[in-house]
Amino acid sequence: MSETNKVEEAIKAAKEQEEEARKNGTLPEEEVEETAEAQETEDLAEEEPDGEVPEGREGFFKNKKKKDKKDELIEELKDKVTRQMAEFENFRKRTDKEKSQMFEIGAKDIIEKILPVLDNFERGLATATEEEKATPFVEGMDKIYKQLVTTLEDAGVKEIDCLGKEFDPELHNAVMHEENEEAGENIITEVFQKGYTYKDTVVRHSMVKVAN
Repeated sequence: MSETNKVEEAIKAAKEQEEEARKNGTLPEEEVEETAEAQETEDLAEEEPDGEVPEGREGFFKNKKKKDKKDELIEELKDKVTRQMAEFENFRKRTDKEKSQMFEIGAKDIIEKILPVLDNFERGLATATEEEKATPFVEGMDKIYKQLVTTLEDAGVKEIDCLGKEFDPELHNAVMHEENEEAGENIITEVFQKGYTYKDTVVRHSMVKVAN
């Protein structure tokens, strides 16, 4: 007898013994379940042309594999780390934003204190006569004034453009009104004090005269 025939005879004999044990009630419950699952898998395979169980169906006949405790612990730790990293990133962004806001508030406060100095330079230079403007002293003051203006501009401070522009309450503070046929309606005709912005934020409104 060939080896193949011996194997087939052994399988056949095992099945007959199993069937007889099932009828007599001597087959353990676990083995009954496993045997039933194996038979169902075998029947399903016989229905397929190639004799293979369809992908995804073979797990239906197997006992559900429980997840290892180590894997559960790893997943739990990964979840905690991910949450902590997200919280830290949110905290970092919030802190950076608060720092930026605090810096801008501090810078705005300093600029407000420097602007009166700039005003005094302009008033002093405006009172100088043509002869005085040629003196080394006035020329030196003019250079210091221009240097101060350039430094503020580099820091983000800009003068508000007013003269000849339409009045804007967000930028201008009207302290005087006049009727002027040559000027248009709601047009600024004179500037009493220059206004300034710092990074698109008004530091000081312009004091102006508005026509019509």
